[in-house]
Amino acid sequence: MMPPEEHPLDPWRDEPPPAVPAPRPPVQDPRLLDENAGPMVRPYVMTSGRIEPTRGRFDLITLVMAEGPEPEGAIGLGPEHLSIIRLCQSVLSVAEITGRLDLPVATVRVLLGDLFDKGFVSMQEPEPEADMHDIRLYKAVIDGLRAL
Repeated sequence: MMPPEEHPLDPWRDEPPPAVPAPRPPVQDPRLLDENAGPMVRPYVMTSGRIEPTRGRFDLITLVMAEGPEPEGAIGLGPEHLSIIRLCQSVLSVAEITGRLDLPVATVRVLLGDLFDKGFVSMQEPEPEADMHDIRLYKAVIDGLRAL
């Protein structure tokens, strides 16, 4: 039979109880740090949890252009908004903006929607495809082929 274990706070014990180790400081994951900016900000924080733009579809081929220079001290605009305005001083597609900012497409769409609502950017949606049910289109194609 084994003797009962002694309780660490037993007053009759000869040795003091082991010291409780001090809590270690949190380990910073180097993948989540940036040399200049500090900890990484998650995309849902940039968009306040929104996943859809308030207006516009912003397809990957939608063209976006800034309506003016980067505003100084614009209230309600984050650094990502301002980066988009700087990039869009010349016409860019949503796909190009996404690639240059290295952000998810859904995040860029929400940010573009914010800028569009406030009048900082304009957009040119892609033209819808021609109506493929129009018989005149088929006749024009056939006539063109016959002319060859």
